[in-house]
Amino acid sequence: MRIDGIILREVHMPLVRPFQTSFGITRNRRILLVEVRSEGLTGWGECTAGERPHFSSESTDTAWQVIVDELGPILAGAHPDHGGSCPKLFDIVRGHPMAKAALENAIWDIEAQREGTSLSRLIGGVREKIPCGVSLGIQKSIPELMDIIERELAAGYQRIKLKCKPGWDTEVFEKVRNQWPDIMLSCDANSAYKLRDADHLAGFDNFDLLMVEQPLWHDDFYYHSMLQKRMATPICLDESIRNRRDALAAIEMESCRIINIKLGRVGGFSEAIAVHNAAQEKGIPVWCGGMLESGIGRSHNIALSTLENFRLPGDVSASARYWTEDIIEPEVTVTSEGEIIIPDSPGRGYEVRTDLVDKLTVRKEEIRALELVGRN
Repeated sequence: MRIDGIILREVHMPLVRPFQTSFGITRNRRILLVEVRSEGLTGWGECTAGERPHFSSESTDTAWQVIVDELGPILAGAHPDHGGSCPKLFDIVRGHPMAKAALENAIWDIEAQREGTSLSRLIGGVREKIPCGVSLGIQKSIPELMDIIERELAAGYQRIKLKCKPGWDTEVFEKVRNQWPDIMLSCDANSAYKLRDADHLAGFDNFDLLMVEQPLWHDDFYYHSMLQKRMATPICLDESIRNRRDALAAIEMESCRIINIKLGRVGGFSEAIAVHNAAQEKGIPVWCGGMLESGIGRSHNIALSTLENFRLPGDVSASARYWTEDIIEPEVTVTSEGEIIIPDSPGRGYEVRTDLVDKLTVRKEEIRALELVGRN
């Protein structure tokens, strides 16, 4: 396909309520959006990097720079056959998977429109609806958390995930389990613990958790393997899984029994599908994690979640949980049964509200082709 233009935008979107994890509080999102134009079609991608390099080494500003200076010009000067062509194009740039994903996912979007099919069908999705869970940040008090859980369960969500850290874990789990003994409950530590906490973490087995997500170092397999041997609760790896090779290594080392796939973390649809397939071959279930995306990134997560081995409810929830007004229409909604119905129109299935995007944009840049002669 011919690339006619690439436009990069930074939009500012305040969250409906602050979201706290073990490494900080997010109140406002600085989101990078990528618009790719090709032969009369427009694809959209979203970079899921955070405002600061806390979840990963990428940030809003590093992603902007590498897209403007490297990845965007490479794509602008190429003629990719399809979305799966992007990893090879971008291979000259080491790292920066979230920046790469923003561009690659936009190409997949264009390809789906060109083929007259939904993005979910194009990537091999088999589901007409997906089950949804919610991720709840650390709150000011346990009673405040309990009120939020009650509200989310009433809305139909099928799984509750609690962010946790030392000092905000077992007491919280106990109160929640006493109130709701039968709900699907999991926790996410975002690497808040060390191996010296193994005895404490083994105590999580008392609360019938679906999983404990990334309890130890963000780049570790070995110590998670040691910890998993001491725990009945399945460990789920998130940050540690950057690609298919990581997934296979973690599974071989018995470092986890579940894998969270995030499009940005692994570099886009191509690698996400490869991780999904590797896990499926080994009998390891996967689910889709969230990164406080706008509706554009959320629509990509919805498509990804239709693949066969996404057997657990993901963090793909309604737009209204995060935004007073989302930048897509219709906004993402969840049924009373806690499911999202998959759109079947060509591409993402959700129109971008370009008027609102323009209103929220604080910087914008058009990217031109890069002369690669002499580069190595």
